[in-house]
Amino acid sequence: MMKMTGKAFAKKLFGAKYERLPRTLFMDVIVFWGLYIAGFQVQIASFVRVLMISAFTAGVMWQALSSKDNVVELTAMLMLPHRRREFVFSYVGMLGAYTVLTKTGLLFAVLLAVSAWKPVEIVGMILCMIHAVFMAAAVYSVRKYWYVGGLWAAAIVSAILFFGNELLVGLLLLVNGLFAVLILWRTDGYDFYQKESKKSHGKAYHVVRQRKRATLWRYFFRYLSCHKNYLLNTVVMWCVALVLPYFFSEMAGLSVIPVGFAILSLNTPICILLSCDPDLEQAVRFLPGQKRRFCIPYCLFIFLCNMAADVIFLCSWQIQNGSVTVHMIAGAVFFALQSAVLSVLLEWFYPIRGWKIESDLWHHPRKYVVPVVMLLLAGGVLAWPILLYALLVLLAVEIIVLFFIL
Repeated sequence: MMKMTGKAFAKKLFGAKYERLPRTLFMDVIVFWGLYIAGFQVQIASFVRVLMISAFTAGVMWQALSSKDNVVELTAMLMLPHRRREFVFSYVGMLGAYTVLTKTGLLFAVLLAVSAWKPVEIVGMILCMIHAVFMAAAVYSVRKYWYVGGLWAAAIVSAILFFGNELLVGLLLLVNGLFAVLILWRTDGYDFYQKESKKSHGKAYHVVRQRKRATLWRYFFRYLSCHKNYLLNTVVMWCVALVLPYFFSEMAGLSVIPVGFAILSLNTPICILLSCDPDLEQAVRFLPGQKRRFCIPYCLFIFLCNMAADVIFLCSWQIQNGSVTVHMIAGAVFFALQSAVLSVLLEWFYPIRGWKIESDLWHHPRKYVVPVVMLLLAGGVLAWPILLYALLVLLAVEIIVLFFIL
């Protein structure tokens, strides 16, 4: 029974013939070998590696567990006769394998390539991955007691930070992992099931069809309110905007501010609106005249989200370092608007298709296209500050052309 259940979930996550797995592992090997032969080395403390591996794995595992795309499969599987514990561990095991092999594997390859390591440290990082998978699943199963899960996660992070001994950290993760397994042992499959709310179904996803009753702006904000993890990612970007001025002032002062604007454009959830909802994409493309009615408000929505982060960044810079200038404000407007335009163009002409669960959208390589372009433009602005005003003029021309094309 457990083998059959695990096989069903594995085919959904890795493909009917598991074709996705060898491609992903091959890419991990290529990344590792490319960085290794380049000779690029970074000294990374042990507790930093543990935190990176644990936080990344737990975050991706949480995204996989909360994916709306799993509702259909879980509904069908739970309707069949099943054994409670076998179902839970096969489901968690397959999602954990998906998380570790397709997502954390790339981070693991990069860490192995750029830092010195010992065999025992590799074992420790593998233990961190397994621990993060089980702990994320255990916290998710009791998510209605969110404060308990939050305190538990905070306690583990604090212990990793304050325990300098690798052996103590390893023992802590082992004991905590066993505790998470005990929680899952008493968990039912229905604890991972989440009902689709009426708010996120029907009107919320077909608001384009009902212009008299609702507007696109109401849809955009309802989109965030129906996806709490998307809203959380935006809040995290605001927190990053608060702390970036401190690190940048230590590095190079005013010259790196455009780099901060480029980093803050990496807000994936708001840039995959069509990709994550094929029904909405079909409605927008099918109805006449929707290209301009949808793309222009969508661009303004992304611009406002980016601009909110940039304003927080500039306010934090003013409080910590002072000397916010008109040039910096113009840079914030340019980077926020240019990244919004590029994001909408990518989403309209190159939407992500063929994804298995929502986590694939969050970690698709396409997410790095706009931030990389923004970083290249930031480098140009750092070299030639006058280039910013030329880019602003070019952006205005670009928007006018797009307005008539759409």
